Amino acid sequence: MENSSSSSRSPEYVGFWKRFVAFLIDMFIVTVLVGLVLFALYGKFATVHSDVVNWIINVLLVIVTLVFWRYRGATPGKMAISARIVDARTFAAPSTGRLVARYFAYIVSTLPVFIGFVWIGIDRRKQAFHDKIAGTVVVYDDD
Repeated sequence: MENSSSSSRSPEYVGFWKRFVAFLIDMFIVTVLVGLVLFALYGKFATVHSDVVNWIINVLLVIVTLVFWRYRGATPGKMAISARIVDARTFAAPSTGRLVARYFAYIVSTLPVFIGFVWIGIDRRKQAFHDKIAGTVVVYDDD
């Protein structure tokens, strides 16, 4: 039933500025959470130059992002703007493999000068380079 309703109308793709707002929300949340963790560990808000701490924080960010994408279809920022990541062909939830590819393809979107993100503003399906590589799109959530 759900497939027939989704095929009867086109999804609405989320554009650059809305996705940028979602990014800002996510970065605010990450900054606050990392700051609180560092404060709890060191008793002050300071830059920690420990390679081990930086590595642990980065690994946790990858894991948390992938878990949100897999089980919620979006990060908190995307949820705040009622958006979700879907498979570009079927509009169903993407596979875990696609989500992992999407995460690491962010590197491609940043080179050079974040052109892969800017591409969202001119692409007809509002796909960044990482979306194209992973076969995903970001659409408004109907739920």
